[in-house]
Amino acid sequence: MTQIISTYCKSAGRAGSTHPVFAIALIFIISMACSRDRNMPGYEFAPDMVRSVAYESYSESSLFDDSKSALLPVPGTIPREMIPYSYENSKEGLKKAGIEHLNPLELSDENIKRGKDQYNIFCASCHSENGDGNGFLFSSEKYAIKPTSLIDEKTINRPDGEIYHIITLDGAAMGSYASQIKPIDRWKIIQYIRHGLEDNAEQTLTNQ
Repeated sequence: MTQIISTYCKSAGRAGSTHPVFAIALIFIISMACSRDRNMPGYEFAPDMVRSVAYESYSESSLFDDSKSALLPVPGTIPREMIPYSYENSKEGLKKAGIEHLNPLELSDENIKRGKDQYNIFCASCHSENGDGNGFLFSSEKYAIKPTSLIDEKTINRPDGEIYHIITLDGAAMGSYASQIKPIDRWKIIQYIRHGLEDNAEQTLTNQ
């Protein structure tokens, strides 16, 4: 401790005069934090950094009758940016979404870029980077059913609302991605499919 105080005094001398009250307070704090007993860690001045004031996950709480600290959200709670989807999961709902549910986003390079990023994260492993359905999970034979091609005539002619519907609820062999992909990003993925994958596929056919 003597060495610490000596170092402080030297640095204070170089920097100029230091208020004596501050120096005394510093010496007091350092002396309180130290102990000759090596099994004694000294006083903690910021114990919250080691022991959280908040409840640990799934620990008991005395605040509620059931003693739970991890509570379910209030019924009807909607996660931020996760807009409820009103179309039913049926053939009729799919067709209705295709007619009524239009892409609300303006076409832009920024949206397409974001759509590409999200596509590569969530879609490319099945549908492949170029959208032909020969993604790694299928080409490696880890997945027996070939995913839908996103660059064939059927998908090209499918309304945006139907693609959004399938991403949100599910497809023939595809699960719902409603919990993973935000609604706005689903539309951006569709923009990328339309103006990234399909345009590239069309250009490739033209050049052949």
